[in-house]
Amino acid sequence: MSQQSIKNSHLEYIQRLADNSLILGQRISEWCGHAPVLEEDIALTNTALDYIGQARLLLSHVGELEGKGRDEDQLAYLRNEPAFRNLTICELPNHDFARTILRNFLFSGFQLLIWEALQNSSDTQLASIAEKSIKETRYHFNHSGEWVVRLGDGTDVSHAKAQEALNYLWPYTNEFFASTDVDVEVSNAKIGPAWSDLKSKWLSLVKPVIDQACLIPPSDTPFASYGKFGRHSEHLGHILAEMQYLQRCYPGATW
Repeated sequence: MSQQSIKNSHLEYIQRLADNSLILGQRISEWCGHAPVLEEDIALTNTALDYIGQARLLLSHVGELEGKGRDEDQLAYLRNEPAFRNLTICELPNHDFARTILRNFLFSGFQLLIWEALQNSSDTQLASIAEKSIKETRYHFNHSGEWVVRLGDGTDVSHAKAQEALNYLWPYTNEFFASTDVDVEVSNAKIGPAWSDLKSKWLSLVKPVIDQACLIPPSDTPFASYGKFGRHSEHLGHILAEMQYLQRCYPGATW
C-alpha cells in the first residue's frame, strides 16, 4: 500500500470518529430544556458538550494532517452530507427519552472500546485525544446503562418503550462492524483498531446490562446502513441545515 493511501485512510478514520461525535452531540443537544427531569436535562446537555469537545479536537487534528488550511469550523460547517462519515445511528431523531438513552448506551459502549484501543495508537495526537475522551465516554456508558436498567426493569410502560427502542436501534449497530478497506489499512499501520474486530467485545460489554434490564435484543438481520461510507438517511440534511445555518448565511464569520 502507498503512503498516500495510508494517509487517506488515516484521515477518513479520524473524520469518522469526529463526525460521530459532532452529529450525535448536535442531536443530543436538542434535549436541552426538554428532558423529563431537571437533573437529566443537565446530564444530557453535558453529554452533548462532551461530544462536541471530542469533535473539535478530532476535526482540528484532521485539518492539521491534511494540510489544506481547513480548521475545525470549516470542516464542521462547510461540508455537505456525502462528505460526512458518521454512523447512521448518530443522526437518527431522538424520538423519545427511551430511544435516546438506548442509542447513547449502544454507541458509547462501542466508542469506549475504540478509545481504549486508540490509547496505543502510532498517531500520538490521536492517542492523547483518546486518553482524554475515554473518561467522558466511560461516564456516558455508565450513566446511560443505569437508565437502561431503570427503564427496562421499571413499569410496564417504561419497559415497553425501552424494548421498542432496542428493537428499532439494534439493526443499526450492524454498521459498527461493517468491514472497510480503511479499517484494514489503519489497523495494519497501528493507527487504530479495525471496527469489524470489536463485535465480540462490544456484545460482552452491552449484553449483561440488557439482560439486567429484562430486555431482549432482536434477532440479527441483514439490514445495513451506510453512513460511514457517506450514504446517509434523510435526517442528516435536516441536522446540517440547522447546525450550519449561521456559517452559510455569513460565510467566514468568526466569534
